[in-house]
Amino acid sequence: MRPPLRRGIVTAALAATAVMAALAAGPGTAAAADPPPPHPKVQVEIPGPEAASGQTLAGSGHTLVPVDGQGRPAPHLSAPSAAADGEVGKMIDNGSTADRLDIVMVGDGYTADQLDQFHADAKEKWGEITGVEPYATYQNLFNVWTVDAVSAQSGVSGDPAQGDVKDTALGSYFWCDGIERLLCIDQNKVDSYVAKAPQADLVIVLANSAKYGGAGYNEPSKTLGYEGISTASAGNAKSGQVAIHETGHSLGKLADEYFYPDTPGYEHYSGPEADQSNISVLTADQMAADRTKWYRWLGETSPDGGTVGAYEGGGYYVTGLNRPTDGSIMRILGKPFNLPGVEAMIAGFYRHASIATPATSTASTLRPSDTARVVVPRLAGARQLTVRWYLDGRELRRYEGRTAVPVRGLDLGRGAHALTVRVVDRTPSVRDPGIAAGLRGAVTWAVRR
Repeated sequence: MRPPLRRGIVTAALAATAVMAALAAGPGTAAAADPPPPHPKVQVEIPGPEAASGQTLAGSGHTLVPVDGQGRPAPHLSAPSAAADGEVGKMIDNGSTADRLDIVMVGDGYTADQLDQFHADAKEKWGEITGVEPYATYQNLFNVWTVDAVSAQSGVSGDPAQGDVKDTALGSYFWCDGIERLLCIDQNKVDSYVAKAPQADLVIVLANSAKYGGAGYNEPSKTLGYEGISTASAGNAKSGQVAIHETGHSLGKLADEYFYPDTPGYEHYSGPEADQSNISVLTADQMAADRTKWYRWLGETSPDGGTVGAYEGGGYYVTGLNRPTDGSIMRILGKPFNLPGVEAMIAGFYRHASIATPATSTASTLRPSDTARVVVPRLAGARQLTVRWYLDGRELRRYEGRTAVPVRGLDLGRGAHALTVRVVDRTPSVRDPGIAAGLRGAVTWAVRR
């Protein structure tokens, strides 16, 4: 397994190389003698090696890869293929883009006559994602878009063999950085397609391949604003799990919970407390005493098996950092998120989604002939969001749970009044008051009789 690169060291090395080259050129050397600027690079997470049997580690570190992939030009398409290229579809429609977490799926290595297969693959992968909590419960907070990227050839480079080259829309390729399972893309080409859809919060690239692989581009986009890109092989079951793991980083801001045995430099962590919510230098007793990190979950049975505690190893280090459970999806593919991970993912959902959207405009005063309406997403399962109405701050208990209130039934006095609906998610999966404070929404209308 390859340990993650320290970006500061890599950047300094590149800078030093450039300076040494400039000095070697000597004074008065023409600009044409300067070496070409290095291709910009981006950090990606490497999926763990596929296990023939038993558990597959979720990842095996990070590396820097070119933003533009292998730098190949975009494929030349025939007129019929070009006509289908870039078409946008809304696969899952749960409401306004402004109030939902929007996922954009783009396929690579699908020819014009394989677009139906891409749509079927996208639907299958979304089904796999929503089979995992908390996606299952909160699936109605998401919109899912597809963008048809038409490739000149079917399949992707590096499949089945390292030397195989395919002419595809996004330039997907295995053997990225010499690692067979690392599935990289040309991020600029991906962005050219993602930009066609409404504003994306998260991007998933599906490669037309059954080969195991994927990658996590977990740096937020500086141009389009999305949280990250997960790449996955559409025809490989474990590759879908790679994509879910990567959303743990991009949406949940979770650290990796795996570690590197017998790797120099990663035997022991001796630095400050980690920023991420799911790794810590503290023991369970220290967390409980300091009331910090995941102390609220200590002793609880976790969905990934076992009890929440402080298990040694995490954040790539064998010792010195602890994780909440022995084997969540942030360590082992196919496992669920652990309890602290579920809480972090829900917090990530609510950074993008709203649970109270006015269906009646708030721009003008409502009169007795009007009805105040709010759109409230349903949760999967018996538990639903709490909906309560207030007139000038006083609760109207008879309207609890409703999404529409007629103004004529409010018994308004003279003058202007404020009608407010407040929607709250009282999920038992969130125990942190700071996160719970963000699981709510409200809409207010001015009303007059």
